[in-house]
Amino acid sequence: MNDQPLVSVVIATYNMGQYLPEAIDSVLAQSWENLEVIVVDDGSTDNTSQCMERFGKDGRVRYFPMQNRGQPKAKNRGLKEADGEFIAFCDADDIWDPEKLKVQMPLFEDKNIGVVYSEVSYIDQNGNHVDKNQPYERHSGRVTNDLIIKNFVPFGTAVIRKECLERNGFFDENLPMGIDWDLWLRYSIDWAFKYTPEKTYVYRVWPGQMSSNYRGRYDNAFVILEKFVKSNPCAVPSHLVARAWADMYASRGYTIACNEKTLKEPLVDIVRGIKCDFNYILAWKYLLKVLLRRV
Repeated sequence: MNDQPLVSVVIATYNMGQYLPEAIDSVLAQSWENLEVIVVDDGSTDNTSQCMERFGKDGRVRYFPMQNRGQPKAKNRGLKEADGEFIAFCDADDIWDPEKLKVQMPLFEDKNIGVVYSEVSYIDQNGNHVDKNQPYERHSGRVTNDLIIKNFVPFGTAVIRKECLERNGFFDENLPMGIDWDLWLRYSIDWAFKYTPEKTYVYRVWPGQMSSNYRGRYDNAFVILEKFVKSNPCAVPSHLVARAWADMYASRGYTIACNEKTLKEPLVDIVRGIKCDFNYILAWKYLLKVLLRRV
């Protein structure tokens, strides 16, 4: 009898038939044996359904086609179908390392830990390795004070206790983007996070990804931050809330300057960030770079 707890792996997909089988194969190749794969097809119009026929006889894989309703609803459908005591995620165009669960699952021995996450590596659309620096410092323990400044948890690396869903909820279906940051902030109120530095997840970088929509990403980030602060007014010290707003405005301004080579809009954002937290050095650095056109 397998004494490993069951891990449910949710893969929400939309028109990723080109990459989906590789993602599923990487999950099924885990050295951790007790798992199930839940594939939710968010109304794909490509060959996704044909790709899934190959897994039809594998009892570990369940396939749920649905009408196109967006990423949050598709992921929530997968979470509701999950039977596991623990839940993990894999994007349909990404790949798991074979030892991912074997590395991460033992860290849940501490019952206070709700989320275990790891490091990532990168490939391009053709599977070639991509060198990319990690932009954020990772954190363990009670992470709300750090998480409100930056979302440093790579989504696909995370494994969570199912109790997190029961206590702190599912993905917010009103958010088209940034749903992972919103989820982690809510979970951080009641649960500790644990980071392990092993690269257990391979993230595919390719043109046209949602993550390249920086304006949409920041628009949603503002909504998420405001919602969290209003819902949890005492969760984070006021000076860190000010720092979070400062970082949001300054980072958006600098990102726009880098991508659009404009001046007025980025300056307005960065100056507003400085007004939120006059001592935020990064905002001053962004201001100097934009003024000197060093972006």
